[in-house]
Amino acid sequence: MEKLVVTAKGQVVIPARLRKKYGIKRGRQITFCEKGGEIIIRPLTDEYIRAIAGIAGTKGKLLKALQEEKSRNALYEGRSSMPHMCDKK
Repeated sequence: MEKLVVTAKGQVVIPARLRKKYGIKRGRQITFCEKGGEIIIRPLTDEYIRAIAGIAGTKGKLLKALQEEKSRNALYEGRSSMPHMCDKK
């Protein structure tokens, strides 16, 4: 367990070893949720997007829009590849 300090703006720095382990780089989208009195932070991955596909009842439109946004973000960051529910994992 690592201790982090929250800034006046509510920001924390994710330790480098965890960023590297989970592929969290500048611009990466992450998800936050609460479960059992804890805050869970997860990188937004294609696997997660596929896992929740259908929940919103958009018949794949939301999935396509999210994947397109991730592709645009990847191009913006100079990457060509794209790298939850709280009860997942």
